[in-house]
Amino acid sequence: MSRADPAPVFDDVDAVAAWLAARPGARTVLANGCFDPLHVGHVRYLAHARRHGDRLVVALNGDAATRRLKGPGRPVLDARARAEVLAALRSVDAVLVFESDTVAAILERLRPDVHAKGTDYRVDTVPERETAQRLGIATVIVGDPKDHASRAIIERVREGR
Repeated sequence: MSRADPAPVFDDVDAVAAWLAARPGARTVLANGCFDPLHVGHVRYLAHARRHGDRLVVALNGDAATRRLKGPGRPVLDARARAEVLAALRSVDAVLVFESDTVAAILERLRPDVHAKGTDYRVDTVPERETAQRLGIATVIVGDPKDHASRAIIERVREGR
């Protein structure tokens, strides 16, 4: 795949597993989030995550999961739009849209080498920490300090600032 082409977008974890199996021998990193809307903090998080492996799979919370996690009025952008934007990033090798509140089942199925989380977590507060430990998946905290927030961007836009 040329980096001029967007990364593939999947709706099924088994399809991602097959995609990974067809490309053996690479160190896989899994990052996840809502990315609604995508901002510079997200871009830096994903770029830093990618440095921990040879390929980066981004698990993107779907619309229902984003609504549960972020509250009323979210997502601002639907999952298809968010997935397409993520797939265009040079650091992203594949995108998986999923509707769970955590990626524990995705870690179980894909067995990446690394699970990357942003700096709003510590290794001991990552919801999937026990699953990752049991499977031998390294958990890393990457990206900028939490100085960028989608919520703040949305508020500024809604207030016309």
